[in-house]
Amino acid sequence: MSSVTIYDVAREASVSMATVSRVVNGNPNVKPTTRKKVLDAIDRLGYRPNAVARGLASKKTTTVGVIIPDISSTFYSELARGIEDIATMYKYNIILSNSDQNKDKELHLLNTMLGKQVDGIVFMSGNVTEELVEQFKRSPVPIVLAASVDLSETTPSVNINYEQSAYDVISMLVEKGHKRIAYVEGPAEEPINRLKKTVGYKRALADAGIPFDEELVVEGDYTYDSGIEAFEKIDELTEKPTAIFVGTDEMALGVIHGAQDRNYTIPDDFEIVGFDNTRLSTMVRPQLTTVVQPTYDIGAVAMRLLTKYMNKEEVDNHIVELPHRIEYRQSTKQ
Repeated sequence: MSSVTIYDVAREASVSMATVSRVVNGNPNVKPTTRKKVLDAIDRLGYRPNAVARGLASKKTTTVGVIIPDISSTFYSELARGIEDIATMYKYNIILSNSDQNKDKELHLLNTMLGKQVDGIVFMSGNVTEELVEQFKRSPVPIVLAASVDLSETTPSVNINYEQSAYDVISMLVEKGHKRIAYVEGPAEEPINRLKKTVGYKRALADAGIPFDEELVVEGDYTYDSGIEAFEKIDELTEKPTAIFVGTDEMALGVIHGAQDRNYTIPDDFEIVGFDNTRLSTMVRPQLTTVVQPTYDIGAVAMRLLTKYMNKEEVDNHIVELPHRIEYRQSTKQ
């Protein structure tokens, strides 16, 4: 079986994994020149997307369960798209369920999916509890986490380095001369925030010799409205920050609009950096500088990893970390 991956094809053709997947799945929304480039790369590398699917022909059901906190969130919908495209490529059907990140509902959905005899599960949650990890261990089918952190690192997962990405943002802002940098974080009980992004924020300040100031950290709940409220709190500080790092793009839009509603100008009064690089980041004015979390790729790689487990292929590394970078736009000064 070919060991060439969709990643290799994407790199060879200098396109995204999403584009390769569209070509392979016969999606008409691809420019003819791009399609040719991808097909040429597939020929050159001898890529065979259906080899795994053929090997699974003997199986009765080829269904994968996907448990997601909220499909209406831009972030999770982009992730789900990556999962779905790769599932289609390998001829899997998907059962998608929203858990609303409710602990009881997550456990219930897990059992329902297993009852429906899915072949594997891609699981997403901002708070992978020990109780969930215990359930994963007992699962008769493989489970892979996407953009979700299992602190015990026992469950296979695909993420970026959240701590390092937060560290990189703060270091960049410090280099630009900022000494008071506010941080609008997601829910503090979630490990991705408390033990990753917030730790990166504090470590970057410490390395720059800037004392940590509790009042510069405001907790939001990932929503646009909580971004607006967070800015109102920041605006009440006697000594205001000059830059604001926001844990998600959606909250960052709230922060930008909250500032503009109070007649501040971005980036002159506050430089603002978001996180995720969802399509929202280009829908706001000024457009948002943000950490690129390759959302689609995280979904795609998680699904590909799951196909390996379901097909009993060898897996070199069950904890996959994809690269991140900062995309500079107009919400920071050039």
